Amino acid sequence: MSTSTSLTIPVLIFLANMTPLGVLASSPPLLPTPPMGFNNWARFMCDLNETLFTQTADTMSANGLLAAGYNWINLDDCWMTKTRTPNGSLQWNSTLFPHGIPWLGEYVKAQGFRFGIYEDAGNLTCGGYPGSLGHELQDAQTFASWGIEYLKLDGCNVFPAGTKGRKTLQDEYKHLYGLWHDILTGLEQPMIFSESAPAYFANNPTLSDWYTVMSWVPEYGDLARHSTDILVYAGNGSAWASVMENYEFNTRLARYQRPGYYNDPDFLIADHPGLSLDEKRSQFALWASFGAPLIISAYVPDLTSDELAYLLHAGLIEIDQDGMVQQATLAGRDGVVDVLTRSLEGGDRVVTVLNRGDEKEKRRVSVEVLGLERDCVYEAVGVWDGTEVKVREFVEVEVASHATEVYRLRVPKDCREVIPTGIVFNTASGKCLTGNEHGKVTFEACKGEETQGWQAHTSGQLRPLARLDRCLSSDGKSLSLESCGGEDHQKWSYGMSGNLKNLKTGRCLTEGTGVDKCGVELDKQVFGLPSGVQVKDKE
Repeated sequence: MSTSTSLTIPVLIFLANMTPLGVLASSPPLLPTPPMGFNNWARFMCDLNETLFTQTADTMSANGLLAAGYNWINLDDCWMTKTRTPNGSLQWNSTLFPHGIPWLGEYVKAQGFRFGIYEDAGNLTCGGYPGSLGHELQDAQTFASWGIEYLKLDGCNVFPAGTKGRKTLQDEYKHLYGLWHDILTGLEQPMIFSESAPAYFANNPTLSDWYTVMSWVPEYGDLARHSTDILVYAGNGSAWASVMENYEFNTRLARYQRPGYYNDPDFLIADHPGLSLDEKRSQFALWASFGAPLIISAYVPDLTSDELAYLLHAGLIEIDQDGMVQQATLAGRDGVVDVLTRSLEGGDRVVTVLNRGDEKEKRRVSVEVLGLERDCVYEAVGVWDGTEVKVREFVEVEVASHATEVYRLRVPKDCREVIPTGIVFNTASGKCLTGNEHGKVTFEACKGEETQGWQAHTSGQLRPLARLDRCLSSDGKSLSLESCGGEDHQKWSYGMSGNLKNLKTGRCLTEGTGVDKCGVELDKQVFGLPSGVQVKDKE
């Protein structure tokens, strides 16, 4: 069947009175901090019914999850019938939901929850149920009449329209998700919009299409599922590998996150049998450090005391829900251990240390790597257990296999502002920008060496930690490290596209050639930088 969307006169009139594309979804944002709650998909997939959600809500009310902030109850795929009603409306499966979706919404809201639902932008959902293609306004109004406040919009069955101006698959996704943006923000009560469009481009041979889709999703929605689905409870494969895959995708996207838009690495699979307790705690600590959505997909009534303990951890929830919602970025990476850092409101600094390896690891993380001064004394609090230690030069860390330690450093008021510091890495290849003592600049495997740590100054200068008197420079043909001055050939601007552009030459940092003419979302020109670096919307 045709996938082109024809708009009726009522729809056109409705759209004419709404926020234009390119305007952020809400101001102030509908979601000032990342959402927390429950979704059935990763644990139950299509095995859902009314009782599952009422039991889940009852349990979350009783065990402290609701009080801790987990206040969303969201239905995923397979809640509806295989056909629409004669007037085109969606209808719920009355065998699975005998009291109806509106009744369920009232039930969970009476306990203090908010209520969300799933649909697909294409002609069918992933489970083979009616998609919303051609019914966008009708479905949005239906959901609103049912008391729905949050829409997760999938993209399983979206195809290129082949119409003028929309010749590619990413063009069609942009058209459909933009249409939904306008409809949802134009409702009397605007709806939270969770976009799944980027996930359909995450595993292409080149990441260029994925980057292109990521460039517009923050303008259209409140959060975006950007990568492969987290491994479901009944799925084949390694659950830890799945968590690490989505973690890795999220490390590439910090430049997009801001209050009101969140990168979503998918559900917390808290009762997955393929994860050890350390691995489950790691997922939670990493997601909290990212300021990511904390959506549990588990059988909540059977969560163990250990699982509940980490899901209810007040210190990590506080970090996740911090008002800056600054995403933690890579301060260091050596192939086994990753060090991430971010700032919090009030000036505290978060340090998160992940051990990917199979043995216990010890590391000393210098305060300079964290963007801090060595001349100050910091109070480091181990977030998991509350232990405190004074730090002047190094944070001493011991991390079990597949575990994650988190520290909160209190920065004294008389210390200077944090300088964004960390690796500069190509987000496609994963290689680190490396500057040695002889002034040579290359792209190499990340080894955790000082030559791969960079300070990003407000002036636009990038200085390697190994030689802070040197600056990354370009003559338009190559890269070098030179004594720092105030010249534009030593200054770089960072765009939302991930490009690092030299102010003098207008050419972009490029893996392979050093610098080159700036392209559009090219794998070799998209880089991840430390949190806190100013990002320009327009380059």
